[in-house]
Order: sequence, then structure tokens, then C-alpha cells
Amino acid sequence: MEFKLIIDRDAPEEVVARVRQRSGLTDQIEELVRSYAGEDMLPGYSEDDMRMLRFTEIECIIVEGGKTYAVDGKGVQYRLKLRLYELEEMLPSCFIRINKSALANEKHLVRFVAGFGGSVDAVFRCGRREYVSRRCFAEIKRRFDGR
Repeated sequence: MEFKLIIDRDAPEEVVARVRQRSGLTDQIEELVRSYAGEDMLPGYSEDDMRMLRFTEIECIIVEGGKTYAVDGKGVQYRLKLRLYELEEMLPSCFIRINKSALANEKHLVRFVAGFGGSVDAVFRCGRREYVSRRCFAEIKRRFDGR
């Protein structure tokens, strides 16, 4: 397989892949290209500073007290100025809704833990646990079973 990258600031952006047949890799490349909107970072605010958070380092996005927060790999929360539905539209497809007030980066999910009474929690690398609603869990299950 050959890879060629041509950077031409005057030409319109275009991604062309010449392959013999469609495969899982071509599907992933297509999804990546279609989901990329030119931004892969969000500004996150803490008490004393502002930091640009890469999508890949965000474990989950939660809403608490009417405010939206991104949680990074160390469990630190950063305030975001966008609403959850706005973030859901702009984030790549690896972010999945786990309840009405949280999105999870599926690449940072360690496991799902079943509790008493049928409840399910998502456990992230940083150790944070978030409740998974039944409706969202059914969708997550369909998504993982389809792979």
C-alpha cells in the first residue's frame, strides 16, 4: 500500500483513496474524513486558566447544575461554553450519548458495571463513573454488537 500527502495551500481540500475493494479500514477513513470539520480541539475553562482540549483527551462531557463540563484523562473538569446538543453535532462519532446529560468517548470507556436493580454505570480510564440510561445502553449495545 502506498501513501501520498500533497500540501497545496491554494487548492481546495480533497481526500482521495484508491483501493481494490471496500474494507473496515476504508470505512474508518471515510468516517474520519466526513466527521472532521477542521477543528479537533475545544476551549475548556478552569478556575484560573483556559486550555485547549483535544477531542482525543476528553473522556466524557457532562452537564451539572446547568453547566457543561469536559472531563480529561486525569479526571479534571473544564467548563465548556457550548451546550450538549451543540457538542454532540460537532464531535466525532466516537462520542456516544450515555444519558440525557452526558456524552462518553468510547475510546476511554474501560467497562460497564451492572448495579442492583438493573442500573448500569460506564467506567472511564480516569476512574469516573457515569450512569447509563436504559435507552442509551440499548443503543450502545447495538452499536458494539454491529462491529
